Amino acid sequence: MDKNESNRTHFGSRFGYIMVAAGAAIGLGNIWRFPYLAYGGGGGIFILCYLVIAIIMGHPMVEMETATGRYGRGNVAASFGAIKKKYSFIGIIAVICTTLIDFYYIVVGGWVLKYAFSYLSGANFGTDTQKYFDTFIAKDISPIVFSAIIVIITAILLYFGITNIVEKVTKVIMPALFILLIICGIWAVFSTPGATEGLKYYLLPDFSKFSFKVVADAATQVLFSVGIGWGIFVTLGASLSKDHNIKKDAMWVTICDTAVALLAGFVIIPSAFGAGVDVAKGPSLIFVVMTQIFEELPGGRIIGTLFFLALIFAVLSTLFTIMEIPIKWFEETFKIVHKKATIIVSFIILLGGAVVSLGFGLLKNFTLPWADVNGLAHYNLYDWLDTFTAYLLLPLGCLLTCFYIVKVWGFKGYEKELTADGRDGKLSSLQKILATIVIPILMIIIILNCFGIIK
Repeated sequence: MDKNESNRTHFGSRFGYIMVAAGAAIGLGNIWRFPYLAYGGGGGIFILCYLVIAIIMGHPMVEMETATGRYGRGNVAASFGAIKKKYSFIGIIAVICTTLIDFYYIVVGGWVLKYAFSYLSGANFGTDTQKYFDTFIAKDISPIVFSAIIVIITAILLYFGITNIVEKVTKVIMPALFILLIICGIWAVFSTPGATEGLKYYLLPDFSKFSFKVVADAATQVLFSVGIGWGIFVTLGASLSKDHNIKKDAMWVTICDTAVALLAGFVIIPSAFGAGVDVAKGPSLIFVVMTQIFEELPGGRIIGTLFFLALIFAVLSTLFTIMEIPIKWFEETFKIVHKKATIIVSFIILLGGAVVSLGFGLLKNFTLPWADVNGLAHYNLYDWLDTFTAYLLLPLGCLLTCFYIVKVWGFKGYEKELTADGRDGKLSSLQKILATIVIPILMIIIILNCFGIIK
């Protein structure tokens, strides 16, 4: 065992690692973003594209990132610089991307906490659930307070290390999330008239709705649902012992992430379809549409409470790792202890989140430009950060990871780490083709979609 190996804190069990790794990607992207993209993307045909892309892109990327982290034994930038230091910039892009996502992720996490509290306290959402939502997010103080609570909870757990307290907590909340979503889905489907038509739309592909735009949206969603391009699995892989079978672990992580996304669609799309409401509401989907549906369902208060409690679990399980990514980089770059790095980075993220939150209130008239083939658009802080990270930096990160594996590390060195020097099989020709051709093409499609070139 080398020096870096012996100095890293390892996960206590394989199950604990898989729950932390799956939980890192299972968040609002699965439960909020997936359903409205699936609905707008044609239902069943989107699901089919998503499943194919999760297999040919999601799973191989988890393997590549995890192997990079386990070999490098450092933060995401140091791990990419393990072969040649100049390529640490790939990891720095991931750190920047994930930190920017943290800024707006904690804002939405604060909204979730607010709604969970509202359901638990029996708050009245009124007849206009859109007005209730808009009034809350436009406030200058309350949303920031709820975001701060989310950050503080996450920071306290990370303070004691992601392979210690966080692993123990995640081993409980991840199974609980699955159970809550299943309960919500069964309750919603059997309580909503017309929900079976929604299930048909969701599950049966209509090939007439197929387009490159559907492929681009499905591929983008895989980046969120599986959690690739963020540096998540590089960071977690750095704390993975040589005993772990990366190929098998990556498979289970991808299955868990995809299962939660599919479950979320199972909860939301049939319910909305049966209730005759539009689920393509963007950021307000789960707060406006689902609240409206829960108010009309028998026992809606109970199911709404369970739904938002499940969302809190999803928010925390993701934040544990996406906050750890900049924390670990800060700790190792500036040579400070983990606890101090946790406090500093948490404060920075909270400040960034406060600015994004104010973009719906005090700074609502402040916009940033975004250029595409249609001309110059202006987005608020939330939308600009979402577009910049999800549609540009994440696919760029995956593209550069493929380049790193193929050209910098080389398949021979990568295979040795991935398979533990042959113990866990070998690298197939298909895996090489995916890393060299298929995944880069999918990333280019996402970027072209981002700038309006593919419609």
